[in-house]
Amino acid sequence: MNLTTNYLGLKLKNPLMPGASPLSDNLDTVRRLQDAGASAIVLHSLFAEQIERREAMVARHLARWNDSFAEAMTLFPEQDDYSLVPSEYLERIAKIKAATQMPVIASLNGTQIGSWVAYAQYIEEAGADALELNTYFLATLRNISGAEIEERVVEIAHAVRASVKIPIAVKLSPFYSSVAHLAGSLEEKKIDGLVLFNRFFQPEIDVETLEVTPRLDLSNQEDLRVRLRWLGMLRDQVKLSLGCSGGVHTPEDVVRALLAGADAVQVVSALLKQGPEFLANLLAGLSTWMEQHEYESVQEIRGALSMRNCPDAEAYERGNYLRTLQLWKE
Repeated sequence: MNLTTNYLGLKLKNPLMPGASPLSDNLDTVRRLQDAGASAIVLHSLFAEQIERREAMVARHLARWNDSFAEAMTLFPEQDDYSLVPSEYLERIAKIKAATQMPVIASLNGTQIGSWVAYAQYIEEAGADALELNTYFLATLRNISGAEIEERVVEIAHAVRASVKIPIAVKLSPFYSSVAHLAGSLEEKKIDGLVLFNRFFQPEIDVETLEVTPRLDLSNQEDLRVRLRWLGMLRDQVKLSLGCSGGVHTPEDVVRALLAGADAVQVVSALLKQGPEFLANLLAGLSTWMEQHEYESVQEIRGALSMRNCPDAEAYERGNYLRTLQLWKE
């Protein structure tokens, strides 16, 4: 039985990997994930905007002393001499590569094109095997159109692609007006893959304190459905690698993602709940299913039920909406 898959140009021993999360923060946990069968690991996101705020704060602090006395002119180095790239993140890339045999996929989230490019280069220099661009933009102002948001994603991806040689995946949200069009635009910019999908964490309103507070909820299996729909519809429209992220909790969920068209399947919530060793259960379940259904390789499964290969293509389209509503009976 052949579980290997190709994702972002990387030949992986199987399609399962932990997605971006705190699981990569502890080296012992990373080793446990490798022992459980992880084929690669995605690091949590490096948020460039946090670094930018730190730089601005330091610059303001140093400016207070400028020209206060002669020695102040040479007391601190110029701002360009300050390296506020989070060394811990870059060091973690090197440490994981030294301690394991897994490819390391870094994750980057930023706000300005210059930040994306600069930190992508740092990440490549640190030895990452691939880079995931975690795009998380909300059009909160009425004068910003959906098209502008999509153009921003394409512009950033293009700039990063021109600045590094390692494979690049763009992690999207499902809320663009035309996910397929955006996917095609990114493919034209020589992006290597897409990760479907990002999760927008929604705010909570505390009715006692009258505060709007952040709330983190782990994914559930219902979250997988929107991933399956777009995996199935994109599989036949682009040649990009497709990663599934969100809602995978059982071996059957892994199979569903592969059947829809995923090349790789990222798991986070199930591992946070069950522990790193649970990944071995997912792999064993995938192998058992393949044996029972007489599949020899993951390649045979991949996209077997994409929109083009599905016996009823309307299951992915509007016709499915009409039929689904008719399934409800009192």
